[in-house]
Amino acid sequence: MKATAVVTAYHPDDRLAAVVESALKSCETVIVSDNTPPGSTSAAAGLSDPRVTVLTNGSNRGLAGALNAAVAQLPADTDTVLFLDQDSVLPAELVPSLAVHLEADSRIGVVAPTPWDAEHGGSYEKAAATGPTLADRDGVMTSGMLVRRACLDAVGPFREDFFVDWVDFDFCMRARAKGYRVVQDTTVRLPHSLGDRREHRLGPWTVHVLHYPVWRHYWVARNSTVLAREQRNAWSLSAALYLARWTFNTAVFEPRRRTHVPALLRGFADGLTGRFSAKYLPAGAQYSAR
Repeated sequence: MKATAVVTAYHPDDRLAAVVESALKSCETVIVSDNTPPGSTSAAAGLSDPRVTVLTNGSNRGLAGALNAAVAQLPADTDTVLFLDQDSVLPAELVPSLAVHLEADSRIGVVAPTPWDAEHGGSYEKAAATGPTLADRDGVMTSGMLVRRACLDAVGPFREDFFVDWVDFDFCMRARAKGYRVVQDTTVRLPHSLGDRREHRLGPWTVHVLHYPVWRHYWVARNSTVLAREQRNAWSLSAALYLARWTFNTAVFEPRRRTHVPALLRGFADGLTGRFSAKYLPAGAQYSAR
């Protein structure tokens, strides 16, 4: 199965070259979709391998926009597409290990590794430690997921009105609605960084909290609320509990809670109504509503 890797980038540093090099060991070609605005330095400009295509998007189109730009440039003979973040260096065995599942079961449209927190040790997903080796999921993280080309074509473009957060889960849920399985191999690990993730103490418990910029909190809340409202199933309840825990952690542990908690609340309100607030777009962003 011929694989093409899609790497999304935004102000990437020298680590991007290592990501691309690791992808070329198991993929025939790599497409780097670079959201870095003009006039800013990007390590993507230094990529010279003829198997690598660099798309200069001209502005920050968000994760979904960058993904759609790259998908539009896929070679015609691509059978599978590997999606990667700019800091996800692949273990050599990852793509072959995931591709086995696509070859074994034509119903599988998306297969993903287990994101691994190399800094703190352990999986980001608690269910991966106790579940089966190959587990069906509602959704999986974009970076590391291997998608069957036929599934990608059937599901259609990534959701640009989501801009960044929950783009992956929305795609996976639409894939499931088309009859494809979305699975995770809990034995295949992908070292991955979620950003500024810190440990805090709450009585006898250790709590891991992501300290995002204020605009990311807004999109986490808005998009999870939109998906929960649209799905209206058991996942919707888990999303509501996730958002409640996120809001609690932000209110208790975030030093900038006076701006971040209102962003979460506004995201929740806009998610219920289907609106969006332009004030929570990062500078220079190009937003495409549905």
